[in-house]
Formats: sequence, structure tokens, C-alpha cells
Amino acid sequence: MSQSIFSMRHTLLRAGSCALLSLLLLPACSDPVDDDITPPTPPPAAAVANWAARADSAQAALQQGFWSPTAQYYQKNNAGDASFNYWWQAHGLDVLTDAYQRTKSADYLGRMRQLQQGAKAKNGNTYLNEFYDDMEWQALACLRAFELTQDPDYKNTANLLWADIKLGWNDQQGGGIAWKKSQRSYKNTPANAPAAILAARLYSLDRNPDDLAWAQKIYAWEKSKLVDPTSGAVWDGINRQGDNQIDKDWRFTYNQGTFIGAGLALYRATQQSTYLDDATRTASYVLNDSQLSPGGILKEEGNGDGGLFKGILVRYLNLLSNEAAVSAANKASYVSFLKFNGESLYKRGTRKPQFIFNTNWTSLPGSSVDASTEMSGVMMLEIMADLQARKVL
Repeated sequence: MSQSIFSMRHTLLRAGSCALLSLLLLPACSDPVDDDITPPTPPPAAAVANWAARADSAQAALQQGFWSPTAQYYQKNNAGDASFNYWWQAHGLDVLTDAYQRTKSADYLGRMRQLQQGAKAKNGNTYLNEFYDDMEWQALACLRAFELTQDPDYKNTANLLWADIKLGWNDQQGGGIAWKKSQRSYKNTPANAPAAILAARLYSLDRNPDDLAWAQKIYAWEKSKLVDPTSGAVWDGINRQGDNQIDKDWRFTYNQGTFIGAGLALYRATQQSTYLDDATRTASYVLNDSQLSPGGILKEEGNGDGGLFKGILVRYLNLLSNEAAVSAANKASYVSFLKFNGESLYKRGTRKPQFIFNTNWTSLPGSSVDASTEMSGVMMLEIMADLQARKVL
């Protein structure tokens, strides 16, 4: 067979094969793709939110709008009211500590020291206070600042406050720490759950058995008197009006948060699972109660002291979401809840580019905002930055 005949036969056979394949399968031997046809352009990748940068902007807004550069404390609001609120300063220290933990910037270290000096001066040149819960917040913030900076001044302040806080315990209502020094018969969650956190953390730091005994004693009283054993809901207080009644209708977000924090702190101190079970039960209540978190968003609790409540809750829920012993399913639900709230606050409750936050995390704020409300917003954005850094968003 000549070369030309062989080539012709090969061509015909190839053509026949292609015809058969085109009928049975796909046009594998079809003409090459037209060079003039441009493949479709893939959609642009969605921009990844930079929560650390957003937290930086929120920190700057708190500093610019609420800080007194001469007296060195956070004023009541961004509308010129320079009133001083002692327990707000403790959360101011916590917020600055959040930023320092994230950035390791010496600028935040300087602000932390300035705030402590200013708060002490405005409080009559002392850290001691009429309200036991207020001192507990200050002690907790100082202890955390010490753990991050190793500055002994913070630890000394925490110890000074703890010694005074323990004097608030008395036998009325079966025990518990009083709300304030002039009303020793009124006991509430704000004065007891943070005290249990403080005592447990002190024990974890120093291993003083007396601190652990205090933590367990305070926690046991709180759980027996002010926590619903079925739902895990945390009530506010007992005997506020001298009638031995529990304020069961007062279910504030921060009370749930501090009880979660107390259970978590005691679990870490003792490894006893009952404490962690308590914390997860109350966390489940928070996520599923239609009054506390309607539509999955933490409820509106107003300006003033209430402005801080949601920030405190999300702080302790975030800690629970990062506890290794918590189940993967529970962790995922906490992260999802925090993300939903954080995104709602940023998209709907933040006036940008000012980074001013509302008490309602589903609508824009007015022009005047309290420092308490602003601090809660900063806490939420710092938590979103933390979740992103942990790669769980």
C-alpha cells in the first residue's frame, strides 16, 4: 500500500470514528474552539471583612469622643457631659486591655495607666467604693491587666479591692455579698457572680486555697438563690425592697454573662464538669430566649448602666466559645450567635465613619451616645476581631 493511499485510509477511518462518537457520546473530535469566544469571567471574590481594622476604628472613636485628656477618664457621653461613673472606668480598662492583647501596642499600655490614675483621682483618690459590684468590676479588669502586662500595680489594686469585697458577705438571705455597703440585706447577681469570677481567677493565679473556698461559697449561694435550675436563667436579686422577694422579671444580659463567666472560671480552677454544665445551660438560655435575644439579637437595654450590659454578656460568651472542654456543637452555636450580633451591630447599629454605636444593635444611633454604650460596641468588635484571628468566623 502506497503512502498516499495509507494516509487517505487513515483519514477516512478517523472521520468515521468521529462521526460514530459524535452520535453516541460527545463531540470529542469536533472543530477546535473558536479563538474569538472569550470564556466567562468568574465573579469577583467577596471582600473579607477586616475586623481588626474595624476594632481599631472603634477604639479611636471611644478615645476621641469620650476621653477627658485633662482628668484622664471616660466621660458620660460624647455630647459634653463630663460626669464620672466609677464602674464604667473598669470596663474602659477592659476595653483598652482588649486592644493591647490584640495589638501589643505600647500606646494602649500608656492609656491603661492614665485611666487608672484618672479613675482613682476622680473617685476621691481611692479605688474603694460604696458599691461592691463596682469594686468587683475594677478588680477583674486590674487582674486581667496584670496577667497581660505583669505590672504589679494592677495586682496590688486587685488585692486591695478583694480584701474589701469579702467584707460584703453576711448571713442575711442565707449568705451572699451585699450590693452596697449601706444596704447589706439586698443581695444580687451583679455583686456575686463577678465576685465568684474574681475569686476563682485569683486562685488560678496564686493557688491560695482560701480564694477557691470563697469562689465556691459565693457561687453556691448565687446558684441556689438566683438561678432557675431548669432553664439556667439568671435573676437579678433578692430582697431589694425588704420583702424577701426575688426580682425574677429582671433578666438582664450581663447577669447571664457573669454567671457564665463564674461557671467557666470555676471549671478552669477545679476541672469539675458541673460548673461547665451550668455555664452551657445558661448560654443555651441566652441563645434561645425570645425576650433576651429576640430574633437572635441581644435585646435593647438602654443607655446609662444598661449600655454596658450586652458587652459584658458577649465577653463571657466568647470566652466560653474558646474553652476546649465545650462540645464542638456548642462552640459553633456560640460563634454563630456572636457573629450574627457583631455583623448586625456593624451593619445596622453603627454610625460610620464615626464608629458610634447604638443601644439597639439593629438601628442607627442618634448624635448623643453614652460611653457605656460605646464601650459595649467596642467589646463586640474586639470579639469579632478575636474570632477572626482564631479562624472560626
